[in-house]
Amino acid sequence: MAPHPIAPLTHSKPLLNIYYAFRIGLGFILLLLFLSGRTGKALGGLYPDLFFWTCGSWIIMATLSLAFFPAQKLIHSLHRITSFLVLDVVALLLLIHASGGVDSGFGYLLLVIVAISSIFMRQRMAIMFATMVSLLMIAQTLYLVESLNLGGKPIFSAGVLGILLFITAFTFQRLTQKIQLSNEHAIQQRLYAEHLQRLAQAIVARMRTGIIVLDDQNKIELMNTAASQLLGANVNAQLDDNPALGQLRKYLTAEDEPTLRQQRSDAGLEVRFSRAQLNLGDHNRQVVFVEDTRTIAQQAQQLKLASLGRLTASIAHEIRNPLGAISHAAQLLQESDAITQIDKRLCDIIYQHAKRVNQIIENTLALSRRKDPQISLIDLHPWLEQFINNYTSHQQASIRLELEPGPLPLRIDTTNLQQILVNLVDNGLRYSKQQTGEAKLLLRGGINQSNDNVFLEVIDFGPGIDGEQLAQIFEPFYTTEELGTGLGLYICKELCEINQASLYYFKTNRGESCFRIDFPHHLRMI
Repeated sequence: MAPHPIAPLTHSKPLLNIYYAFRIGLGFILLLLFLSGRTGKALGGLYPDLFFWTCGSWIIMATLSLAFFPAQKLIHSLHRITSFLVLDVVALLLLIHASGGVDSGFGYLLLVIVAISSIFMRQRMAIMFATMVSLLMIAQTLYLVESLNLGGKPIFSAGVLGILLFITAFTFQRLTQKIQLSNEHAIQQRLYAEHLQRLAQAIVARMRTGIIVLDDQNKIELMNTAASQLLGANVNAQLDDNPALGQLRKYLTAEDEPTLRQQRSDAGLEVRFSRAQLNLGDHNRQVVFVEDTRTIAQQAQQLKLASLGRLTASIAHEIRNPLGAISHAAQLLQESDAITQIDKRLCDIIYQHAKRVNQIIENTLALSRRKDPQISLIDLHPWLEQFINNYTSHQQASIRLELEPGPLPLRIDTTNLQQILVNLVDNGLRYSKQQTGEAKLLLRGGINQSNDNVFLEVIDFGPGIDGEQLAQIFEPFYTTEELGTGLGLYICKELCEINQASLYYFKTNRGESCFRIDFPHHLRMI
């Protein structure tokens, strides 16, 4: 049978421990005072043997109840608490009877028992308990008056004590209810504060602005994922554990808000530090906001490209017709019987450059006609296997696939993803063949442990990119190939951004060239 519910305050083990200490302590004090003989007939004056055995038995039962029913077992048992309270009332009534009745002053100890019952019991049960104690007190007084012919004074004292018992019960019930309401309100506030704390932690962990919290000794107390990614540091790192964090120390005392230019893995990464002070009582905390200034540059570039988009599209349309005529004329001229070898070479040059200009026009028109991505949920593992099969079916290439076991879910426009990978794989195979004589490539993917986002790395074995080229590889029309358009990597970067993914270049620990795509979380709505 399930235990009856009891008042919320009984869930406090310290309160029950105090009640146990009161029972045992009061019994020992009364017994010691009785044995000392200094109280005269105030303690056990009428029936000393009854007083001694009652007091001793009360101490033994209170000690045994503490041993067999500690507070953690008692907090959900109203029956046991009621039994102990009734036992205390009976013991006090016997002690009062042995000391000569209510006029001995012992009756006022019953006020403490009634007050405790009002804390532990519901309102009706507490009033019933106070009624029971009053009736037992009056019955004991009537019995003593009839036995000893004491007159009506003890009956009047018992009546007054009964009224005090009811007043005590009502008073402590009201106090207990107020304390319970305050306790419930405090619990609700604590739960709400914990909810807000978890919500804030989740927001801070996933926000794109990096946040670093430093204590009085400039030790890192908190660093979110964005800050660790921007600075290339571990989330649990300290200021001296990383070159970028080491440079942060001198910025803490700077008068202005400095900008740190990082050459980590992104081309031209610029990080701006903003400081704020938090006064938390005796503790001061310094908050450093790490912002990637590339976002502002990208927004400015997007505005500029948007304004030029329509103009370039219209110009491209106008150029295509005369360009087609030039290419066609060069082909006809090349077929003439009277043309010399030198003229044929010149026609080849005209045709090749016309083809290059046409490719630039096609890419420009593709950018100007760019549509919103059609997002779908895919598993990267089977999708990449299908991509490799389709890619290698029409050309000779060695593409090795290394993926972490298990599903790799992501949300992306698959058409955009295929265009991105075709450009990156084409470049990687071409540079690998130039360097090693073999068109080979490595696709490596998995899940980033810091934020549960899927990533994909396209690794080639070419000479790599260094120096000034690193800062310009994603710029439009920048190319190192004689016949390149300079729009391949730029288009890849643009397609990644509209799918809220990020594309950047770095060299692996073995010096291999790597283009890495960090995809957004698959549960995030794009």
